[in-house]
Amino acid sequence: MKVSKNETDIQKKLLREIKQVPPEFLPALLTIVHSFRESVAFDSAANSFERGWKEISEDDLKPIEDLWQGLEY
Repeated sequence: MKVSKNETDIQKKLLREIKQVPPEFLPALLTIVHSFRESVAFDSAANSFERGWKEISEDDLKPIEDLWQGLEY
């Protein structure tokens, strides 16, 4: 994957900002960055559909009760 000049500039600015964070706050920053990345890294609808179709085709099914475990609703 080719990185554009604008992306490279943003990466450099981000690294400069990170280097200014006191070391004792780096674990918290890592948690924030990781959470952010995970929240924006959704699968495309096509990939999600293909994965779901594959699970159904392979009879990889789970009871609905199992899917709700651990969720707050």
